[in-house]
Amino acid sequence: MKSFTKPKLSITQIINMSVGFLGIQFGFALQNGNASRILQSFGADVEQLSWFWLAAPLTGMIIQPIIGFYSDRTWNFLGRRKPFFLTGAILAASALFFFPHAGALAGFLPPMIVGAGILMMMDASFNVSMEPFRALVADNLPDEQSTLGFSVQTFLIGIGAVVGSWLPYIFGEWAGIAKDAAPGQIPDNVVYSFYVGGTVFLLAIIWTIVTTKEYSPSERESMGFQDEGQDDTLFSVFRYIKEMPNTMRQLGLVQFFSWFGLFSMWVFSTPAIAHHVYGVASDDHSSTTFQDAANWVGIIFGVYSGVSAIYAAFLPQIARRIGNKATHAFSLVAGGLGLISIYFISDPTMLIFSMVGVGMAWASILAMPYAILAGTIPLAKMGVYMGIFNFFITIPQIVNGIIGGSIVKYLYGGEAIYAIVMAGVFFLMGAVSVLWIKEK
Repeated sequence: MKSFTKPKLSITQIINMSVGFLGIQFGFALQNGNASRILQSFGADVEQLSWFWLAAPLTGMIIQPIIGFYSDRTWNFLGRRKPFFLTGAILAASALFFFPHAGALAGFLPPMIVGAGILMMMDASFNVSMEPFRALVADNLPDEQSTLGFSVQTFLIGIGAVVGSWLPYIFGEWAGIAKDAAPGQIPDNVVYSFYVGGTVFLLAIIWTIVTTKEYSPSERESMGFQDEGQDDTLFSVFRYIKEMPNTMRQLGLVQFFSWFGLFSMWVFSTPAIAHHVYGVASDDHSSTTFQDAANWVGIIFGVYSGVSAIYAAFLPQIARRIGNKATHAFSLVAGGLGLISIYFISDPTMLIFSMVGVGMAWASILAMPYAILAGTIPLAKMGVYMGIFNFFITIPQIVNGIIGGSIVKYLYGGEAIYAIVMAGVFFLMGAVSVLWIKEK
């Protein structure tokens, strides 16, 4: 078989290819910044939050390898990966529209159970769209552009996350939309934000579908590349797991520490900051002060996303100077120190500085493991291996989801701030484990 040579793409083509991820992250940002407050408004206690958040990693662990497997074997009038983008976008937009209205079904089921179900649907839909995007970058870009491609993707992810995170605050503080609601109800500024999020998600995916070309089977063959394993079944995924490259195995430990920490940050930031920084009582889920704290969490989440967008633009240059591993380790240290610093802060404005380090870590987490991994994966199995690699993202979140709430309740006495400190320690442990990777 001839060597497979893919032509370089222009920066415009790379941006168009990644715009859909802007929409995906817009939706993720709304979920990450507001799911805990919505579930608490529906009656969830702080120690229950991690159980409800289990929906995300569980659906991702099941769906992403399946989507990856079938997207490797799909070709129709839309393309190879595009059919999955569009299906996920339609379902995700529907979930975003309905999530704040879970209380409308209170006559049939408890609102927080309905909310958890919609959260699961939302995450499943996000995963259907997201996994093929990782594979699309690897499909279309030559190896020498892989770091650039993932960095552009991370830049657009940051933009989507900033706007998605800040939208409830903008609506509530600047647009005059109601930010208060009766107990058990969701404020209008949050509801309208989810409406906008669903619309942006769908339009961004459509943009990528319309503007981005995928290589057809005949074009891939003309470039000397032949798809392999097309006769495999879905159960072949277990064989692929056994045969995964050593670099992927070594990255697994790094990913465990990184995503365990991220999960803690997403789940417990709202109760931790509301109680530790704003002085809100632990059982207060509806006061104006609690809503202000929750809105400010959206702002600082937007800050770390904005920092990640800027930092991502410099990652290729930094990696060329000091290497992929050192770049990722340095970034994780910055994130770990940022999270730990939250414990010592009493002024909400100072949390912005903590998020600078978190943004550096987030940019690196989204880009550098894939840049390290890209050259080690068989091209014919890019989709399924990207799905398998997602195990190293979902498993730590599942572990945290199972034990995180109990740790907060029984070990930390209900003080969620210690879960944030623990997240920072896990980032530091991830930085150390990066150095053990033998990069190809």
